[in-house]
Amino acid sequence: MKERLKERWGIQNTWQLLVIFWVFAITGSASVYVAKPFLNWIGMSREAFPDSWWSGWVYWSLRILLIFPFYQILLVFFGWLFGQFSFFWNFEKKMLQRIGLGFLLK
Repeated sequence: MKERLKERWGIQNTWQLLVIFWVFAITGSASVYVAKPFLNWIGMSREAFPDSWWSGWVYWSLRILLIFPFYQILLVFFGWLFGQFSFFWNFEKKMLQRIGLGFLLK
């Protein structure tokens, strides 16, 4: 499996693959961590929603929707920080095109 990923992603060695996995892990955790304070900052903390059956759904939907753009930005940032900017920039462009947001890159 490791060899298939290296070939598919155009990676030369196992160390580079390990760094890429680290970047994915750090980015996922960081985007979840950043979303909560950002929601609080814009006044959309959990306490701002009334105690009703739908408020939890609204809050978590907003938080998950907010995690997505943070993830995209942080993925490229951490990729740059770990010396893998070109890999993650190409990865980002492909992903945005696949979900129909390729126009953002033009």
